[in-house]
Amino acid sequence: MVYGEVIVNMVLDSSFLNQLAISKIMKKYDKITSRTASKSYLEMVDKSYLGSSDEVSKLRDRVETTFIKHFSNGNRRKGMRSLRPRAKRERHRVTFSLGLFTGCSIALIVAIIVTLRAREIISSEGRDQYMENIFPLYSLFGYIVLHMIMYSGNIYFWRRFRVNYPFIFNFKQGTELGYRQVLLVASGLSVLALAATLSNLDMEMNPKTKSYKTLTELVPLCLVAVVLLIAFCPFNVIYRSSRYFLIKCAWHCVCAPLYKVTLPDFFLADQLTSQVQALRSLLFYTCYYGWGDFKKRSNKCHDSDVYQIFNIIIAIVPFWARFLQCVRRYFEEKDSMQGLNSLKYFSTIIALVIRTLYDVKHGTNLKILAAVTSGLTTIVNTYWDVVIDWGLLDRKARNAWLRDKLLVPKKYVYFVAIVINILLRLVWMQLVLDFKELPFLHRRAFISVVASLEIIRRGIWNFFRLENEHLNNVGKYRAFKSVPLPFNYDDDRSI
Repeated sequence: MVYGEVIVNMVLDSSFLNQLAISKIMKKYDKITSRTASKSYLEMVDKSYLGSSDEVSKLRDRVETTFIKHFSNGNRRKGMRSLRPRAKRERHRVTFSLGLFTGCSIALIVAIIVTLRAREIISSEGRDQYMENIFPLYSLFGYIVLHMIMYSGNIYFWRRFRVNYPFIFNFKQGTELGYRQVLLVASGLSVLALAATLSNLDMEMNPKTKSYKTLTELVPLCLVAVVLLIAFCPFNVIYRSSRYFLIKCAWHCVCAPLYKVTLPDFFLADQLTSQVQALRSLLFYTCYYGWGDFKKRSNKCHDSDVYQIFNIIIAIVPFWARFLQCVRRYFEEKDSMQGLNSLKYFSTIIALVIRTLYDVKHGTNLKILAAVTSGLTTIVNTYWDVVIDWGLLDRKARNAWLRDKLLVPKKYVYFVAIVINILLRLVWMQLVLDFKELPFLHRRAFISVVASLEIIRRGIWNFFRLENEHLNNVGKYRAFKSVPLPFNYDDDRSI
């Protein structure tokens, strides 16, 4: 039925294009010959079957009527909205707001730098205390904003190279966010976080408000509460459908393997594996405000064995979710590759646990074991990224050492991406080799830089992973060559 509508519309569209082509040809003819023959010819074309066809128009009406009767319960408005979806219009207020928030973010960054330099906070006595207690609280928002910026870049390049990401992710038609909308949310969140950071520094350094320790220390917690309220807001504001789609996928990841694994679910779980430090920051929030003396800006979280255990657990949760997803797919699809993928994530969990134990207890044996497990995991994960997920390094491919089908015309981009992926994967080894602090950079800042590099690596991985899915349907979810149906049975049952 829907394919019939598509065919009819294609006939009508081709008719319009043919008329447009003939009109341009006749205008060119009139210009060269200095005649006015186009009017009479175009009248003849308009009266012919090329210009209009009652049979085709009646066929389209019949198809629309049948579709509305059987798939929209007689609701013509709903049926026509499915058959003829309106293209999303780019709104100027989105671009204006994006520019405004970006400008405010830059201004706030400059203000923070000036405040740090003018008041010599970096060299003050409370520097270590601030970096150990407050910096991890605000770095959480930096990780989120960076990931959103990378995702907006993915959307831009997916659209530029015609990757059908809305269809692959199964977004509800017309609700997918463009790169401007994602950047708008990221810039808005950065303004909130940077303003909170500046206000925190100002209240701490201002003699009039320096005694208000409780108010100063509660600023990051209030910011987290605001973000959570926006995320779960039931009102149709700030892209509600996208927020709920993200929450639903996150719930499926947490409850793995109870739900059937779809591409958005495992794609989000992969993103979470690159946000381990952000998850640890959330754990630190709980410890700092729950068990620490935040009024005096002190805590003993890292000296607690219970906290260290939870620090390991929270780090392996994303990898455990991916492991369970792969196990479920292995038993459902009988695909041996999913079994190997589950072993890959299980080995990552082992390496992460041993590496974290070495970070806490140290010791020569733990260091050797951590180096071996992390090294093997780095090699396996790198091979899987490039060969399995990206489909590259095929010696027999039409494009040497890449793959038969490529969307990016410049082939060196793929080789650069491979090298960058390998280099950033080596970040795994930074804790094992004891490169935890540089002379000019605090230990906490160095950890944040390493976590940011992993987020950047994940952003690069996202583009080539979805490009491979678009070209080869490697995940066996939604073949891109099929025409997507303009209705959803699940949505219809819920109405």
